[in-house]
Amino acid sequence: MNKKTLVIGASLNPSRYSNVAIKRLVGANQDTVAFGLKEGTVSGVSIDTELLEYKDLDTVTLYLNPKRQTQYYDYIIGLNPKRVIFNPGTENPELYSLLKERGIDYEVACTLVLLSTNQY
Repeated sequence: MNKKTLVIGASLNPSRYSNVAIKRLVGANQDTVAFGLKEGTVSGVSIDTELLEYKDLDTVTLYLNPKRQTQYYDYIIGLNPKRVIFNPGTENPELYSLLKERGIDYEVACTLVLLSTNQY
């Protein structure tokens, strides 16, 4: 099942987990879009540097530490994804509460593990 995913905190650096996640999402035939600080392309996915209004998102997967997330709260909630994945190091109880208030599911999990165990 295709779960259109936005990777927030996308990096062009192949050693970063967000970069690996984009590659694995594409490899798993998931529609993937990405937002990061530097423009570029990873596995055919353009990294946007502007906050776009992506449509029909299933999942937002975060690769930003909690302090960096605060400026994106309204953006993430406004996208109205079905779920938000908090990868290791991105855990944020404040954002959990905001998502829960709006009926958006969240998982404290690793996107790479979910993909590799067919639990995505």
